[in-house]
Formats: sequence, C-alpha cells, structure tokens
Amino acid sequence: MSNFVRPLIVIPVFNHREELSRVAIEALEHGDVLIVDDGSTDGVSADIAPLAVQCIRHSKNRGKGAAILTAAAYAREHGYTHIVTIDADGQHLTADLPKFFVAIEANPDSVAVGVRDFSNAKNRNIPGSATFGRAFSNFWFRVQTGEKGLDTQSGFRAYPVGLLQELSFSESRYSFEIEVLVKAVWAGLSIQWLPIHVHYPEPEKRVSHLHRVKDNILISWLNTRLTMRAVLPIPHRKLVRVEQSVENASEQFYLTRPVDSLRDIVRQGASPEYVGFSAGLGVLLGTWPLFGIHTVATLFAASFLRLSKVISVGTSQFCMPPFVPALCIEVGYFIRNGEWLTDVSWQTLGVEFLDRAWEWILGSLVLAPILAGVTGLVFYLVTRSIYKLRQEI
Repeated sequence: MSNFVRPLIVIPVFNHREELSRVAIEALEHGDVLIVDDGSTDGVSADIAPLAVQCIRHSKNRGKGAAILTAAAYAREHGYTHIVTIDADGQHLTADLPKFFVAIEANPDSVAVGVRDFSNAKNRNIPGSATFGRAFSNFWFRVQTGEKGLDTQSGFRAYPVGLLQELSFSESRYSFEIEVLVKAVWAGLSIQWLPIHVHYPEPEKRVSHLHRVKDNILISWLNTRLTMRAVLPIPHRKLVRVEQSVENASEQFYLTRPVDSLRDIVRQGASPEYVGFSAGLGVLLGTWPLFGIHTVATLFAASFLRLSKVISVGTSQFCMPPFVPALCIEVGYFIRNGEWLTDVSWQTLGVEFLDRAWEWILGSLVLAPILAGVTGLVFYLVTRSIYKLRQEI
C-alpha cells in the first residue's frame, strides 16, 4: 500500500436522529464525511439533507457491518484510502479523530482501534455490559490471533479500504466488527490501539440497537467458527508482506526425527525458549486424561499462548498409551494405597476400571508438570545446542 493516505470519515446510522446532526457537523471540521443511513425509520433523512455531507441510504436495515462495507465501496470509487468509522449516538468524541489520521499516516497497513477510557470516575453511566463485553471479546481475540486486544468491541476505528474490499466476511451486523479485526490480523495487518474518550448518556436517554439474545448468539457462533479456524495449522491469506517469523513460518515436527525437525525450526528463527515452552505445553496436556480432546485442547492452548501448535501437538504424542497413562495410574495408586499396583488382571483393569481412571487423573496431576518441565528443558537445551553449532559454522 502507498504511503499516500486520504481518509473518509464514515458515520453509520440507524435511528439515531437525536445526536447525528451534532456528530456530523463536528466531524466535518476534520475532513470529508459520509453518512450511511442503514434503513432508518425515525425521519433522520430530514436532518441529513441540509448537511454538507455525502449520504448513502439502504432501503432496509442490513446491519452495521453491511453499512461499513457500503462505505468502503464508496471510498474506493472516490479515491479514499481509509475510512474512519465513528458512532452516530455521540458516544465517541470527534476531537479524537486526529489521533486516527496520525496513526494511519504512520502505518497505512494497519487498523486503528479506539480504546475507550472506562476509568473516568465522573462517567457513572458506563453500563456494566460494556466492561464485561469488552473483556469477553478481548479474551476470544487473544485465542484466535495470539495477540492481546485492548478494546475489540469499540466502533471508533480506521480501516484500510483495501482490507475491506479484498477479504470476505460472513457477518453483516455488530459481529462484523469482531470478525474484521481477527481476519485483519490473520491477513498480516497490525492493530494500533489508540486511547479515546467516551461519553455515555443517562440510561433513559441511551439508544441501543443491540439485541441481547440474537446478537450474542451470533457473536458466540462467530467466535466458535473463528476459533476452529484459528487452531488449524493452515496458513491464512496475507494482504501485507510480513517478515518471516515463528508465527508465520511453516513448521514441521516429526516424532521419528525430532532433532532434524528442530534444526528446520531453528532455521526459521524459533528461539530455544519458544521451542521449550511449546514442547512442555504439549506434554503437559498430553499427560492429563483429556479423553478425546487432547489435540483440540493443545491447539487451543498453543494458539492462546502464541506457542508452536506443531511442536505442542507433536510432543503430546509422546504421551500416548500405554506408557505415560500406566505411569500415571501407578503414581495415583501409590498415593491412594501406599504401595504400587503389581496385579495387572481383568479384575484390576476391567472390573475396577473407575478406580484406575481416578488414579490416572490423580497421578497425572503429579506427573504432568514434572514431565512437561523435563521435556521443555530437554528441547530447550537441544535447540540451544543447535543454535551454537549454527553460529560456529
């Protein structure tokens, strides 16, 4: 993308007549403004008409995501490089707009997101759902991208038009703003988190079109799909050329050739610490009796911790039956009975299966951190040795 930046301020609106005119007039002081009327039924078009802004109207309500994509299409047709979205309800302050212009000029290949200040004690109207929703959404963003999100539900944002035009999205309503951030990171774009002010009116004056049940179900289903896609070791389509790194390198780990596999991973820039923690995580989860979900749990945890999914899943296979489970059962049996289990028969393994399962769980709680620590240390030392040998060559 060129360093030339030409932003368009976009105000999506649906039945927010009371504050729209003020927000639009104040936004005009900072640049060109486009209002996307997403099928409003409160007569807001009469307020828009005298304003010196461009306006596009949807014949029916299609959702905030659809309004943003409509704005992106308009922006591309008219030579704008970025759109800066600001809510029509007066929650965001137009005085913060210059922060977004500076951010995208410094890094055009990024998405800038406003981080709402909830610490202002004077603003007692901040709804509890806003703080909980932000924490909940930030958690899933971390799981799906491995990056820490500061306010993934904020609607005050700057998008490169190319991002919105080149990627495909399944969501058209509020959940779109979650999907687009995750896919932006997957596409190689960075996220800039900008501190902004926020204003919430008194509850009786607040207008919200968020459907608590319907929209939360859509968001939950979206998070499920994004998480499932995130844990798959399949590369994402990149819109921005990024430096080869541990996160985007094509890693392979073979149990039959662990040292050769580590040499390949080291060539791609993986540090000994990264390899050690990834290997330890795999053994930690592999030792626990997570019946039927070992791989899913390992992929999920590695993604959340930004460790190697390939190494973690590979080392978890060291814990496949019978050796490690049998060792856990022995330790668990000793803890319960003060002696080792020496009678291996249908009685002890079949009839008393529930006792053995409980001992497996108990023993794994003791052995998992020990085996994980040993494995992580071994992989760390081997990787470190490979590094030293490469430096001597």
